[in-house]
Amino acid sequence: MDTDITDSTHAFASASVLGLLTNRPRILALGEPTHGEDTLRQVRNELFQQLVEQEGYRTIAIESDCLMSLVVDEYVTSGTGTLDEVMERGFSHGFGASSANRDLVRWMRSYNENRPASEQVRFAGFDGPLEITGPASPRQALSAVHDHLAAHVNADLIPCTAQKLDDLLGADQLWTHPDAMTDPSRSVGQSAEAAQLRLIADDLAALLEEQTPLLLAATSREDLDRARLYGRTAVDLLRYHYWLADTSPARMNRLLSVRDRMMSENLLALAERGPVLAHAHNAHFQREKSSMRMWQGTVEWWSAGALVSTRLDEEYAFIATALGTIRHRGVDAPPPNSLEGLLYALPEGRCVVDARRLAAALGDTRPEPRVSPWFGYSSFDPAHLADSDGIVFVKDTAES
Repeated sequence: MDTDITDSTHAFASASVLGLLTNRPRILALGEPTHGEDTLRQVRNELFQQLVEQEGYRTIAIESDCLMSLVVDEYVTSGTGTLDEVMERGFSHGFGASSANRDLVRWMRSYNENRPASEQVRFAGFDGPLEITGPASPRQALSAVHDHLAAHVNADLIPCTAQKLDDLLGADQLWTHPDAMTDPSRSVGQSAEAAQLRLIADDLAALLEEQTPLLLAATSREDLDRARLYGRTAVDLLRYHYWLADTSPARMNRLLSVRDRMMSENLLALAERGPVLAHAHNAHFQREKSSMRMWQGTVEWWSAGALVSTRLDEEYAFIATALGTIRHRGVDAPPPNSLEGLLYALPEGRCVVDARRLAAALGDTRPEPRVSPWFGYSSFDPAHLADSDGIVFVKDTAES
């Protein structure tokens, strides 16, 4: 493919990324085409550090459990715990084993040392407590929001006692059966107790909002925001469990939709306190409808990025990541007629690509989608050029 795209590319730097945008976004979403490659996470780390030091960003949010990540945030802001403990208990999806994630946490703690709270950087997960093998028990989220309200609000207003909540929850193992993802009969999400808990969770979350003036006066904005996180997590986690127990053809569509909506609500809440760099798979950030081929056929849903974009408009930006090789996964140099192949021919090891100028340079000629031998890698679909605000291209990855 003989196309000059040099005018569409820039050296990798935060200024190059933000230079693609008309406004500084409240949420700058950096996607990745696969999980588990620390080369890509180091690129993310470098971008975040530049955004902090040069652009005033203060929060990074990654595709990890929103409740577990509170452990990481506590460590980077106050030094609570040890780095080893935080990496073990503060990440979901096995992300705590990543050396790049460890580097990020270490840098954030060092940056925050001796800085006032208003200048500190913050860490967040924006995924739900939803491991692939099964979601968490709603106990932590429900108990936390109940305890927060019980400490400050008239007991008569709270929909149930802590003992009643405990009785309805039962053993956590009932909620976390590893076979529930593929066998709805293993889930307790549509039991009578789960139905009562959904009503209670909804009432608790509503009570938080109704009592906002009292709670702000009695605690702090930080405490209220955390209680709201627990509240919306409890509501949505119980909704996820409900659909986990469903046997209709809509089951997987609903599960994927609930997950990405949870992500979107967490991102929007984080953006209320300042600009956020968010990092997750490209599929969670694209504005177009997402789809996936599964055992029962193709399922479709709107991603977190699509949902956030409808709320923030130009204050949401999506920078996809494409890459050339992952040789240790069998992904070798891309074919020259693919988008990755076009970028791979450039001399730069990393660059920022103006997606709109690239689309204009290509004209009616469109690269072929890249086919990869590794199931875990998703190539950048050239049809989505107009869907992204830019592309970070990484030529080669080292073995993680």
